[in-house]
Amino acid sequence: MSHHHDHHHGHDDEHAEAHNHIHDHSDDITPALQNLLYEQIDFSKLHTLNEEDSNSGRQICQKTWAQRMEIEPELKSSADEQILMVVPFTGQVRLHSILVRTSPTESAPKTLKIFLNPGETMDFDTAAEKDPTQTLSLSQTSEIQEVPVKRAYFNTTRSLALFFEDNWSAGEEDVTRISYLAFKGDFMKLNKEPVSVLYEAAANPSDHKSIVGIGEGVGRSIQ
Repeated sequence: MSHHHDHHHGHDDEHAEAHNHIHDHSDDITPALQNLLYEQIDFSKLHTLNEEDSNSGRQICQKTWAQRMEIEPELKSSADEQILMVVPFTGQVRLHSILVRTSPTESAPKTLKIFLNPGETMDFDTAAEKDPTQTLSLSQTSEIQEVPVKRAYFNTTRSLALFFEDNWSAGEEDVTRISYLAFKGDFMKLNKEPVSVLYEAAANPSDHKSIVGIGEGVGRSIQ
């Protein structure tokens, strides 16, 4: 009987410890923040085409969850209603959804085309010609919209191009406005194998040059 009691007591301690851990965790992270990819965005390389104010695209992505309802800074399109933003991550991401805050006006973006790992050459011509990985429809609302993506398409996300193709004005309004943009997903730390490969490559500059950009073939090309 005492054995059973001891066992039960141990279980309670374990349970209490687990509970405390969860409680501590939730103090600084609300449920909405789980899987928010904020620190995994490489802000220094994030760039936006056709933005009225330089770096405003970066600034709306740098807003914290607590700042999500603030109007300023706001990303506004410049010459016409289209906006193209390239968002690089610091590692590999499995994207779940995109969070965006716009407005209940005609300036709200309507069609969002997403391109997976677009590369350096992404511009409006490319965005118009290429088939997007997925096309999303956005609503006219000042609430935070969380728009899910087809996860199977975005398991190996290193960067995204977001092409806001039009707004709700049907061509009447040239200015598209977005005040908050964020991403949810799982951040994948590189497993040990690519790290050791990169280390070996870095130690031998001539090898390093020949394998840059090969991506998944890196391991094979070294052997």
